[in-house]
Amino acid sequence: MAIERLVEPSLAPENKEEERVENSLRPTTFDEYIGQEHLKNNLKLAIDAVKKRGKGAVLDHVLLYGPPGLGKTTMAGVIAHELGSSLRVTSGPAIERAGDLASILTNLKEGDVLFIDEIHRLRRSVEEILYSAMEDYKLDIVIGKGPAARSMRLDLPKITVIGATTRTGALAGPLRDRFGIVHRLEYYKEPEIEQIISRTSKILGTEIKPEALELLASRSRLTPRIANRIFRRVRDYADVNGDGIVDTVVAEKALDLMEIDYMGLDPADRNMLRLMWENYGEKPVGLTTIAALTGDEASTIEDFYEPYLLQMGLIARTPKGRVITEKGRKHLQKT
Repeated sequence: MAIERLVEPSLAPENKEEERVENSLRPTTFDEYIGQEHLKNNLKLAIDAVKKRGKGAVLDHVLLYGPPGLGKTTMAGVIAHELGSSLRVTSGPAIERAGDLASILTNLKEGDVLFIDEIHRLRRSVEEILYSAMEDYKLDIVIGKGPAARSMRLDLPKITVIGATTRTGALAGPLRDRFGIVHRLEYYKEPEIEQIISRTSKILGTEIKPEALELLASRSRLTPRIANRIFRRVRDYADVNGDGIVDTVVAEKALDLMEIDYMGLDPADRNMLRLMWENYGEKPVGLTTIAALTGDEASTIEDFYEPYLLQMGLIARTPKGRVITEKGRKHLQKT
């Protein structure tokens, strides 16, 4: 069984309690949603235009991409709420057969929003059903088998599909082209993370001092999900070992206990950097080699370790592989 990383930007599918807590912290309106101002402004404009056009108008299909934990699912909920529509949530791996998607589509109503997380993991047979559903609001199905088989085209309600992916490159071209609104979610700035932690502390009824707020924001990898997760662990520490108030002393002790350093790296991150440096020095290292060194899947390295390490300038990509930068080497020396 894999060890839970506090700085893991994705939700563990089996961790229903964390999912429940995270859902309770999600904003539901653009005003509550902190950060991603460019994305919010564009979506506000599109939604206002739909409302102005009135009955029968639907929002263009939306594709949100970027590293995990930045708020793609939350934004889908905000879009549905701002439209006054119902939201149906599913994911690429959950739709195993074309019939599963057909069942979902035929149960939607006019104006509903269908959110498909990890849309790049849809099976090709399922994708082909989605093409006509998104473009023509039609569902092509085949009834029967062999020579007696015949195709039918059913009308579907006009809906908005919101897709979320960490890998736009893995998305089939015909599917990507059917999204009218495509936006990348960027890493947050530390002041925005401070606002998110402050909002979470108020919802959970925990007092946090301004200095502690800055400290936690600096260790949260510029990612809201990680910020909220770390704050909840620090709050637990404050409840057990203090008076329930999160100050700098409590925050530092809790972060030391969790082994999260001043740049937000945990033991797994540092271990990856150390193995790369000890075994290859300044030479480029291939993704599969890094995976073999750490014992992780190559996709885990690419999706969960690498984006933040690249963002912080600790590693760099080259045509021949990944290399540790001077900043990465200095970080290893300090830790």
